[in-house]
Amino acid sequence: NLFGKILRRTSLDEIPQLWSIILGKMSVVGPRPALYNQDDLIYLRKKYNVDILVPGLTGLAQIRGRDDLSIEDKVKVDREYLEKCSLIMDLNIIVITIKKVFISENVNH
Repeated sequence: NLFGKILRRTSLDEIPQLWSIILGKMSVVGPRPALYNQDDLIYLRKKYNVDILVPGLTGLAQIRGRDDLSIEDKVKVDREYLEKCSLIMDLNIIVITIKKVFISENVNH
């Protein structure tokens, strides 16, 4: 469906998550929420304590490769974020995310 492809390519399908941010269930920056069936991702996040972070609309893994990263690499990047997170880092991630959304970089579906 063309409409769905446009929504995904432009990341407009993420807009409903803004409500979760308003409710405090998500952050603007943090690891992307795992899907219910991503047992491998959930396991690795628990193993490396990444699961203590509040899920985010965007994160370090999104600007480092998004869909092109393996599950293991995503968790490594999420762990790096856990160890180095700061306001400056979050602002940088937000700016880079905005740039990448406009050029639809690293979106495979």
